[in-house]
Amino acid sequence: MTSSLASLPDRAAQADGPLGAYESLPGHLKVAMVAGETSGDLLAGLLLDGLKKKWPSLNATGIGGPQMARRGFQAWWPHDKLSVHGYGWDVLRRYREIVGIRQQLKTRLLAQKPDVFIGVDAPDFNLDLEADLKAQGIKTVHFVSPSIWAWRAKRVEKIRRSADHVLCIFPFEPALLASHGIAATYVGHPLASIIPLVPDRQAARSALGLGQDDLVLALLPGSRESEINHLAKRFFQAAALVKQARPAIKLIVPAVPLLQQKIESLALSCGLTNELHILKGQSHLALAACDLTLIASGTATLEAALFKKPMVIAYRMSWLSWQIMRRRQLQPWVGLPNILCSEFVVPELLQDAATPQALARAVLAWVDDIESAPAKITALQQKFTAMHLELQRDTTQLAAHAIQQVLDH
Repeated sequence: MTSSLASLPDRAAQADGPLGAYESLPGHLKVAMVAGETSGDLLAGLLLDGLKKKWPSLNATGIGGPQMARRGFQAWWPHDKLSVHGYGWDVLRRYREIVGIRQQLKTRLLAQKPDVFIGVDAPDFNLDLEADLKAQGIKTVHFVSPSIWAWRAKRVEKIRRSADHVLCIFPFEPALLASHGIAATYVGHPLASIIPLVPDRQAARSALGLGQDDLVLALLPGSRESEINHLAKRFFQAAALVKQARPAIKLIVPAVPLLQQKIESLALSCGLTNELHILKGQSHLALAACDLTLIASGTATLEAALFKKPMVIAYRMSWLSWQIMRRRQLQPWVGLPNILCSEFVVPELLQDAATPQALARAVLAWVDDIESAPAKITALQQKFTAMHLELQRDTTQLAAHAIQQVLDH
């Protein structure tokens, strides 16, 4: 355990503080939450909005990020402590620290007995913690079903052992979980309510200083350092090739602030210093403004679909992680837009296929369609609009109601 973690104050022992003795009061709920990474922090922040409407005196603590903090969440550790990638060295070098955090957190929660623990995504961390808490009588809810339908079917038993209830963001998941004896509720995807059905492209371009007639490519190589290490240089090399073929194209990159310096350095090494507009975050603004995107597989691909954008999905990881993933994959698709449409509506270039040349060719194919085959773009947008409507639910209210049912059970 690192000294910075070991030296954290034991707030659980502060009886007069926010983690002290808890009395059941009207509108009061004591919630423990863990969210990992940027996407989990966003989902958890939205969930907190709904919980605070139902329980105005909500007390929420655990592991989280800035979106949760804005809702009054008290983070004992920042969410990026749980950010790992793949199965190889990326995980092994962080294993001891992460296990130590989970043990310390479990000890605190068993001492304080929250009304409910909500694990937001991060299944590798949360499911084991939920199982330990559930065994000691603490209600547990898991928000975002692990992808047992995509590549982790063996997780079914662990989910059943760990979670009293699962909040699902995709409509087909509750029936699948129910067939394995797991209680679940479809609550829609929060992003479908945040992202407008018809994004304001003109306003986004004005905000970024882009012309309304500019051809704009957004590059989203990921929000984790390991993703940047594996993908960013290839994305930038591909962008340089696209720029050679289409000199007028504008290139924008929304960068996680902590990784901005690394992204700038990689862009410089690819000769894109003056051609690349690096944004501080603002991924939604970038997706609203662009014509198309080259994007890392993950939640961001769903966001791009909700913004109705043509995209090229790519991913790379360590050789060991890739071998394990390939053996566990249950569907031919990896990108969420393709999974939800049950077809390859956008191209996927994975691992060795994700060469700069192949990425550039796939991007330029979309550029040709934008310029000369608008019917193909319209058909894609129609598919994404139907997906958006299916995912659009009052997520926070549905989730809060499901959690109330768990508490009453």
